[in-house]
Amino acid sequence: MNRRHLLAAAALLPGLSPWAARAAEWPDRPIRMIIPFAAGTTTDILGRIAGNQLARGLGQPVVADNRTGAGGTVGALAAAQAQPDGYTLFFGTSGTMATNPAMMANLAYNPERDFAPICSFAKTAVILAVRPALGVHDLAGFLALARQRPVSIGTAGTGTTGHLTQAQLDLATGLTTTHVPYRDAGRGIADLLNGTLDAFVYHPLGLAEFIRAGSLQPLALTGEHRHFLFPTLPTMAEAGVPGVVVEGWWALYAPARTPAPIIARLNALTLAALHDEATLAELHRQGLEVMGGTPAELAATTHAELAKQRLLVKAAHITPE
Repeated sequence: MNRRHLLAAAALLPGLSPWAARAAEWPDRPIRMIIPFAAGTTTDILGRIAGNQLARGLGQPVVADNRTGAGGTVGALAAAQAQPDGYTLFFGTSGTMATNPAMMANLAYNPERDFAPICSFAKTAVILAVRPALGVHDLAGFLALARQRPVSIGTAGTGTTGHLTQAQLDLATGLTTTHVPYRDAGRGIADLLNGTLDAFVYHPLGLAEFIRAGSLQPLALTGEHRHFLFPTLPTMAEAGVPGVVVEGWWALYAPARTPAPIIARLNALTLAALHDEATLAELHRQGLEVMGGTPAELAATTHAELAKQRLLVKAAHITPE
């Protein structure tokens, strides 16, 4: 009996669907990992790390498919519409799974309905930094300045972790700062250094070389706890503004209705990868914190983040660029 006949026969067994029958033989060919941002971005780097580790455990290549555009929504939609057979995975972000759905009307995918959570991968808080010439040395000083005159805060785009930080800071303090979005962080940091901007919000690794050189002064971090790259830098709560907690995160998903045995195996392999010394070293080098957990925990995270960001976007009147 050939493979096709075996699958047909297995599908007739009580309680065993065609998808479950295929799951028993999965994978027997390469798997596609849709990455919703361009090659060389943090999302691309992490997605390829995850894919390479999964390939080792599965015995099949996991091929990166960079589907870019519209803030990650192009890739997310392609993944949502893919067959739920275990041969398409999606390396999602807090942007694609929470921010975009909270901000964009009539989005063509639903992050909870259209995806099967597999495993959380990594996360990072962001840092609010100023140039030393601004004359402030801590968050209290920056807020005092903002009460005296308008201040500008640059971010890498609209609806990003940086922008959400700026919005939360305004809501928490009652201040109104000027949001200045940039299409790439490099230009924003350049304007911060030359005095065009008062402050910039970005992830720790992207600011590390400037902070260590003394070119930038970090004021506070948006995480729930301090960052291992900057152990003396206070969180927003420690600096006197509780409630400003913003973290960007990455996680692995599959199209909804992907068979549960496949999801379970992918979760186990991802957790193993997150304990791999080489993976841990690379995540540390990127300034990222390891996550992990069960599919149910990722589902809960996705739900909570989506609800939180919907409230924030509404309260701050944030609209897409």
